[in-house]
Amino acid sequence: MSRALPKYSKRRVAFIGGAAAVALSGAVIAGSALAGETSQKAQATTKASPGTISCPAVAPSLPAVPASAQAEVNRNLALLDTQIAEANKRLRETVGQGGPNFVQNAILGPLKDKRVATINRIATAIGRTAARPQGLDSLAPCTLGAGGATNNTGGNAAPPTPAASQATGGNTGSGNTGAGTISCPAVAPSLPAVPASAQAEVNRNLALLDTQIAEANKRLRETVGQGGPNFVQNAILGPLASKRSATIDRIAISIGRTAAKPQGLGSLAACTLTR
Repeated sequence: MSRALPKYSKRRVAFIGGAAAVALSGAVIAGSALAGETSQKAQATTKASPGTISCPAVAPSLPAVPASAQAEVNRNLALLDTQIAEANKRLRETVGQGGPNFVQNAILGPLKDKRVATINRIATAIGRTAARPQGLDSLAPCTLGAGGATNNTGGNAAPPTPAASQATGGNTGSGNTGAGTISCPAVAPSLPAVPASAQAEVNRNLALLDTQIAEANKRLRETVGQGGPNFVQNAILGPLASKRSATIDRIAISIGRTAAKPQGLGSLAACTLTR
């Protein structure tokens, strides 16, 4: 009996040691699985990175800036940086939203329109006391850098079907067969007396406002059935407001060269969709 005890004790130790090894192996496996899951999550996060919006620098393309225009030019150069920062913020906040052209229609397009208006103000400021720089508008378009997808989803998903778009209140065919009409405030009645020297430029920009509305209505008709709940606002009304703001600003500037510059016209830029 006394000789059996050591053998039994050894078997028990072996059993306990084996169980401990199995438990340890399970912990290692579980740890590996958790690490793998964490790694996969990290990779998924990386894949969802929306990229960065990159725009051409404007300052290096400017001629010598007159001292009288320096403050206004600097203010608008700073505004260009602010516009890029705001666009990148919107890019990050809208990951996973929109259709195949979401980034172009809702972010890059409106950003370009804002930059056109700002660059135009820079050129106008310089042109008051020196030769107005030409060709700066070519610096307005921006691009989406590495890591970004055309629809800000991490892939290139197809646009929502008309039925899905209708369910979310988008610009649908079945729920909005006529697509509605874009209506904008008239600008001419709000203008003061236009100096003769500014009449041609004012008329040209008033005609451009009509062209912009016509183009927006054409796009509205062509995109029936596309987009999500904010498609019309993001892809049509928003860019239209930016274009109108730039055009209205040019009207005010042209009048202001030889008369009091009209104020408050910017409130006429926003348009609405009537059904």
